[in-house]
Formats: sequence, C-alpha cells, structure tokens
Amino acid sequence: MSEQIAQYEDTLVSFASHPSKSRGRVKPEPESPTRSCYQRDRDRVIHSSSFRRLKHKTQVFVYHEGDHFRTRLTHSIEVAQIARSICRSMGLNEDLAEALALAHDLGHPPFGHVGENVLNDCMKKFDGFDHNAQSIRLLTEVEHRYASFSGLNMTWETLEGLAKHNGPMVKAAIDHKNPPVELPFGLRSFLPNMDLELHTFASVEAQIAALADDIAYSSHDLDDGLRANLFSLDELKQIPIVAQLIDEVKWTYPDAPSDVMIHELVRRLINRMVADLMVESGDRIKALNPQSVDDIRGADRAVIAFGVDMENAVKSLKAFLSKRMYRHYLVNRNASKAKKVVSDLFSLYIREPECLPTEWFRKASEPDTAETARIVTDFIAGMTDRYAFREHAKLFDLSTVSL
Repeated sequence: MSEQIAQYEDTLVSFASHPSKSRGRVKPEPESPTRSCYQRDRDRVIHSSSFRRLKHKTQVFVYHEGDHFRTRLTHSIEVAQIARSICRSMGLNEDLAEALALAHDLGHPPFGHVGENVLNDCMKKFDGFDHNAQSIRLLTEVEHRYASFSGLNMTWETLEGLAKHNGPMVKAAIDHKNPPVELPFGLRSFLPNMDLELHTFASVEAQIAALADDIAYSSHDLDDGLRANLFSLDELKQIPIVAQLIDEVKWTYPDAPSDVMIHELVRRLINRMVADLMVESGDRIKALNPQSVDDIRGADRAVIAFGVDMENAVKSLKAFLSKRMYRHYLVNRNASKAKKVVSDLFSLYIREPECLPTEWFRKASEPDTAETARIVTDFIAGMTDRYAFREHAKLFDLSTVSL
C-alpha cells in the first residue's frame, strides 16, 4: 500500500471501510501502487459499457422528451456527489460510497421501473428479474473487459454494499454454497463464489449511498416534474417541509424567476435532508459506539437514517410524486409504449434466439429454455431506451429493412 493511501486511511474513523482491511476479490489481483481497492472499483464502474449506457436510460422521462431531464447516468452522478459529501464530513470512505453510488443502477433495464416490471413478468417461470441483482450479475459475469476473468472482479465490500444497501436480506446466516431459491437470481447465482453475509447490515458507506439515492431522486424528480409542468409550486405546498422551503425562498428572493426559484427550492431541500440525516445518524452511531465496520454490520438497526419527522416528510414527498408524476397521463402514455416494446422483444428473442446479435446468440441455448431466457434478459436489460425503440422498429415494423 502506498504512503498516500496509508495517509488517507489515517483520516478515517475506526468503523469506516479501510482499504487495507478489505476482504479482497473473487480472483486475487496485485494491488495498485497509486489507487486503493475501492478507487479501482469506482474506476472499473466508470469505464464499463454498462455505465456508459445509463446516459440513455430513463429516470422518469424517456430520453427524447427533453435534454434537461435526468437520466440514470446523471442521477447516479448526483447520488455519488451527495454520498461523497456525507462520507467526507463523517470521516468515512468516500471512494467506496462513490463506487456504490455509481454502480447502484447499472442493472436497470430501459424505461425505468416499467421496463423492470415487464421483464420480471416475462421471466416469472425463469426465476424472475430484479435490477439490484442484475447489477451484481453485470459486475460479476456479464461485463467482459478483462482477459483473466468475467465481470469486473469487484471487492467484497462493493458487492456486499450493492446486495445489502437496503438492509439484511435474510434473517439468519445461510449456506452460501447452496443459497435459498427465494433470493433473486443474479445474486443467488453469484453467492457460491463469495459469502456476502446477507443476514447482516452493510457497511456505513453502503447505508449512506442508499439514502443518498433517496435524497437525490426525491428532490430531483420534484425538480423535473416542476420543469415539465406536471404540477406547480402552489400544489407542492400540501407537503409541509416543501411548503416551508417555498415560503423561505419566496421571502428571500421575491423577484427571482421561476427557474431560479425551483433551483433554490431543490438545493435547500437536499441540504435539509442531508443535515437531518447527519444529526440522526450521529446519534445512532454515538449510541452504538462502534469500533469497527463489523460492529456496524452486527448492529440491530441501520446506523444511517433520517429522523422520524424527516422520514415522514420524505414519505409524503414520495407519495405526492407517485400520484402527480409517476402516474401522470403523459408518463403513463410512454409507459404503455415501453411495456409493448420490452414484451415484444422478449417474446421474439426467446422464441427465435437466432434474431439476437451474434455474440449473444452464441451464449443462448434452445428456444424457450431458462438459459436462453436469461441471455435474452441480459441483452434487453442492457439496452438503452433508444436502442430498444430501434430494435423494435427493425423487428416489428415491416416497412423497416435492416442488414
């Protein structure tokens, strides 16, 4: 380990994820002289084709609806910024948090949660589909950039964080060589290679990345919804925390144009949520008095959390967005198209795998088998919105001819 990395470790609290104490990778590799193991994980995510494709994957609005709305890529970058800021202020490993934030949505298929739900329905008799588990499958098997291993050979801590960022997945320790069938496929198929201790909490950095995701998508979806005129500032006043911030902004900047007022609202909302998280988390950490990251894992509750009032406020905001944005008729119209695109592509490819690109057809088995279904799902899940539309047009529009 380089002197620079050692000096960075000295700045971390005792219960942070220290690179020198990493549990390693499935396939051992020499350490980098200039980067910690978590920095390498982050860099491998950034250089992956899966990460690049997030540029044209839906957050809420399909890519062609406007250049200013969030995509999965911009959302992931925003999550990483929030997670890093929190970790830096708390003496935690911001590199691990960043790697997790950038990787957390890699497994999302085109068209957001609509695409995920359709793929899961298509895969019901073949172990289903889960975007979190698909992220792990991408990082451990599907991505192929290195000659000596499949996947990106991430550290145990990064894979653990992706698997358990929302908390323990099972109630008690399991035989990781023979994981229960209830676990999502992409995770279950990897566990024989590495025990991720699914009965415990993840590291504090993973917990921060998870709540940074909540902060980012709640506040930024509000931003996109306002800019798309799906609802107004006055309508947002039914949410107490937002009403308070709107009044604050209007009082401070009464003559500000609407776009500036929206930005002021959103940034203040993020700041308020981050500040609340740090107060509540600080109290929980003080009560636990952890001496190592394993004390965090063995705790009886998450150590990173909002206070009760903020948690209720975030629930109210999510409920408003669900009703007024995610179920808005303009969003629903595109969702209807997305369902048809994904369903049609899956049905065709599983019946006629020879229609898959050559490198994917080579991996497939006979039509209508579990093996072919999983390859088809990997292929579709990796599509961008625009690629899925183009593939559908090529395969189902009889007037479109492609070679």
